[in-house]
Amino acid sequence: MSDVEEAITRAHHEEWARVVAALTRRFGDLDVAEEAAAEAFATAVERWPADRVPPNPGAWLTTTANRKAIDRIRRENKRDDKHKEAQLVYDNTPPEPLGAIDDDRLRLIFTCCHPALAMQARVALTLRMLGGLTVPEIARAFLMRETTLEQRITRAKAKIKAARIPYRVPAAEDLPARVSGVLTVLFLVFNEGYLATGPDTDPVRHDLTTEAIRLTRLIRALLPDDGEVAGLLALMLLTEARRPARVSASGELVTLDEQDRGAWDATLIAEGHRLVRERLAAAAAGVVPGRYQILAAINAVHTSARDIRDTDWSQVVALYDQLVHLDSSPIVALNRAIAVAELDGPEVALAAVDRLEDKLAGYHAYHATRADLLRRLGQSQQSRAAYDKAIELAGNTAETANLTRRRDQLR
Repeated sequence: MSDVEEAITRAHHEEWARVVAALTRRFGDLDVAEEAAAEAFATAVERWPADRVPPNPGAWLTTTANRKAIDRIRRENKRDDKHKEAQLVYDNTPPEPLGAIDDDRLRLIFTCCHPALAMQARVALTLRMLGGLTVPEIARAFLMRETTLEQRITRAKAKIKAARIPYRVPAAEDLPARVSGVLTVLFLVFNEGYLATGPDTDPVRHDLTTEAIRLTRLIRALLPDDGEVAGLLALMLLTEARRPARVSASGELVTLDEQDRGAWDATLIAEGHRLVRERLAAAAAGVVPGRYQILAAINAVHTSARDIRDTDWSQVVALYDQLVHLDSSPIVALNRAIAVAELDGPEVALAAVDRLEDKLAGYHAYHATRADLLRRLGQSQQSRAAYDKAIELAGNTAETANLTRRRDQLR
């Protein structure tokens, strides 16, 4: 890849959300914003190799996208109507309250995550508008057909326009009711960045994890006493801290038990542990912890151990037992079984995993977990078959490389 191609890829990762958010604020139309941003990046692909990369790529892209949007509106037969409609959106949008955080991307995520939209539509729209993921990438993350996903995003944008959903951060009294859905979406955006589902993308999308953390920090500034906001931020920080050791130089995923813990980001771990301690103090005072707080506590146990052998697995299992009462999903049960394997042995864990087959047969991590447990029990033939199935279902290239190596090590 040439230097210019790398600059364009980096600009897309770093500037897409900012450009789309700025255009949405100006024109009040997600379609106009998205298409103009895409045209601006297409223009960069054409012009930057000859004209050189501009000193400020973000400013260049925003300016170009604004011109593209204006040109498009002028070409429309109903130009005046579109201008009036856009103006009406802003005339009806109350001014931001004093002290509100002025960030276009924060406004955009509250728009994309409006409760009038179905949850999957909110996630898909956020991944598209803020994450810059393509429809095929999002479709793979949802395990659905691209045409279905495209229709879902189109309907969500149409609903935002028809219902005149305002482009702003909700008022203080409305924030608590709105924030839960936003946290769910941010967690999914972070997960897509930490272990990308697409085979043709970077295995780890640092731009997505960074943006998810940044937006969660902004929401924490809006709601400093919300335990789940603090919990999600701690969870993200403790997970992101392990990213430098997550993928090997050869491009293979490095699992937790094989990671170089000296490469973990000590600053992020310290901040994450501080947030977890704050929530533990609240729990001791009688405040019941939520899902993200428990997940953060589990990650705090992992990042407190200097070696995988020092992990307090009994505490991890106890925390998963708490989590099961809040979230009885098969994914949580699978992760609990992985911890049980370390505490009670692989045979007990395998029995728990096998009970999840009906619900997780299409999930690669289910088969990868079975493969590992069968390997530990000396059942090489069954383990190889499970690895084959996991490799078939996995989309992440680094994860596929790891699974392939583990399978090939079997005799």
